[in-house]
Amino acid sequence: MILDKLTARLESVQEYEKEPVPESKLKGWRSFLGMYAGEHTAGTEFVIGPLFVAHGVGAGALVFGLLIGNLLAVLSWAFLCAPIAVKERITLYFKLEKICGKQLTLVYNLVNALMFCFLAGSMIAVSATAVGIPFNIPMAKLTDWLPGSPSWVLIVLAVGAVTTLIATLGYEQVSRFANIASPWMILVFLAAAIAVLPELGVKSVSDFWPVAKSSIWTGTPLEGQSKFTFWHVMFFAWFCNMAMHIGMADLSIFRYAKSWKSGFASAGGMYVGHYFAWLASGILYAVFLHKSQNSIEFAPGPIAYYAAGITGAACVIVAGWTTANPTIYRAGLAIQAIMPNSKTWKVTLIVGLITTTAACFPALVMRLLDFVALYGLLLMPMGAIIFIDFYILPKLGMKGEFAAKAGLNINWAAAGTWVLTLAACLFINYALGVEIFFLGLPGWFVAVVLYIGLSYFFQPSKQLKTRLS
Repeated sequence: MILDKLTARLESVQEYEKEPVPESKLKGWRSFLGMYAGEHTAGTEFVIGPLFVAHGVGAGALVFGLLIGNLLAVLSWAFLCAPIAVKERITLYFKLEKICGKQLTLVYNLVNALMFCFLAGSMIAVSATAVGIPFNIPMAKLTDWLPGSPSWVLIVLAVGAVTTLIATLGYEQVSRFANIASPWMILVFLAAAIAVLPELGVKSVSDFWPVAKSSIWTGTPLEGQSKFTFWHVMFFAWFCNMAMHIGMADLSIFRYAKSWKSGFASAGGMYVGHYFAWLASGILYAVFLHKSQNSIEFAPGPIAYYAAGITGAACVIVAGWTTANPTIYRAGLAIQAIMPNSKTWKVTLIVGLITTTAACFPALVMRLLDFVALYGLLLMPMGAIIFIDFYILPKLGMKGEFAAKAGLNINWAAAGTWVLTLAACLFINYALGVEIFFLGLPGWFVAVVLYIGLSYFFQPSKQLKTRLS
């Protein structure tokens, strides 16, 4: 009986995969504020904040790099992604199908879904570090790639099952879960960081900055870790969600917004999560390093448990869920676009199984900074294609959504732009030595120039253009 009711509930979920979201389903900015605050005050923050410490970021470089980088990210959501989303009100995948053709979009969706699975998997692994505390499971080290024990795998499977169940219930439940969890998580992050400051020598407000420079963000990387600067921090803060804003993945989210101004609600995630939560988790990790004499063991759960007890461990669990939930939801939409006759919840369930399997491997967490940068870079060219297709091509006398209008399975202008942009980024990386964190900005302009030029080359003659009008 319970299973029948759950199945009926899942069958009733409507996500408007191939049609615009109806006006009755539109949401105000508060819904997005809660979702972004929840998603970005989350499991990744328990990883990224400590990794900045491990890479030897200086205190000033971190504070000002995050201030500017997060502002650029908010502006990218507000001015690049949200306006197109509220005008079209369709998913990213349906939009790409119109521009790029079904076959090219299929390839994109597979890549996108795989990246989403890995990102969600890393967050399930973060939650599992807290669930594993009562079982005294050995935690992974910064250099580990493979699962350390069968008990670790079992815990990951349990956490993944709960996370996947929430994601299958659709956007309404994902948003509701984030709204409920995010205020509490924010308070736990800040309270835990403040609670451990005396252990580093902070007795008053005036003590904080000297201690921050000498004992937390010292400017000296741990052994085996590369050195990060202000520019690493700024570009990482801007581009760590490149796939979502510049890459336009959040067209699927903001299609529910009443106004494009809801894009500014992303500030709730950037300045509460990617600012204060990264600082707070860095403080927690600095205390752990102080107590463990710079151990390379890396376990967000035990670190939070040391600072805030059971509440801290629970925060890590929930934080992992609030990132993994919308990420699995997005991955489900990507796969569902490939198999449109399948129910979204069934596809999301399959995605959750893949994600949970990936979560068993701690390398996803240990190399999270590099993975997030690579993920955004892979999907960035398609965001540039959407932007140019929507705003620029019609003004140049060319057709937007050309694959749909011409009946093409592949828009070769889009395919060429994607491949050649990534090739150009690879060349810049190897030949010029530019690190992956910085490739997104020149790569976007390369994609813009390529798509305009290739569209001019591949779109048909003026007579055929007239017939397509």
